[in-house]
Amino acid sequence: MQTSVLILYDPKGPAIVNLADAIANGVEKHDSTSALLKSIESATTTDLINSDAIILGSPNWSGITGTFKDWLDNQGDLWEEGSLAGKPGAAFTSGWGRHSGLEITLSQLIHWMLACGMLIVGLPWSNTMKESGSYYGVTATAGVNASDLIQAQDLGFRVSQITARLRRDKPA
Repeated sequence: MQTSVLILYDPKGPAIVNLADAIANGVEKHDSTSALLKSIESATTTDLINSDAIILGSPNWSGITGTFKDWLDNQGDLWEEGSLAGKPGAAFTSGWGRHSGLEITLSQLIHWMLACGMLIVGLPWSNTMKESGSYYGVTATAGVNASDLIQAQDLGFRVSQITARLRRDKPA
């Protein structure tokens, strides 16, 4: 059974785009999962509803960007309708400093997904985290390095595994 993972991001800056691409590569390492990369400039509410999982990414601007917040706020009452309830979700961000609010940005993205009833997928501890990353989601600081890309691929693969398992075990 084919599953789809929407990777939705605000494209302000090359680092966030590079992370989105790496996440998509990780998603597609799973045989039965396809990645749909969309910026908020081209995504629709239908993309959110039709996907089996959603991974949100925003550059850190002391939290998510204003344009991403506006986009999310204008998707209607998805939380009230339950349109996204039960879908796996994850987050990623990029910024200029390790202590400049990266986890706040991830938390804001996760907060929106939790409000919609989504199931949050983080990253378990790994040696890669010594150099880069957060268990809340993928981070990159002052550009993207090899460890950041590995974590991004790992998150994409982890979300695809969990999504496929949930779809397989879902009662008819």
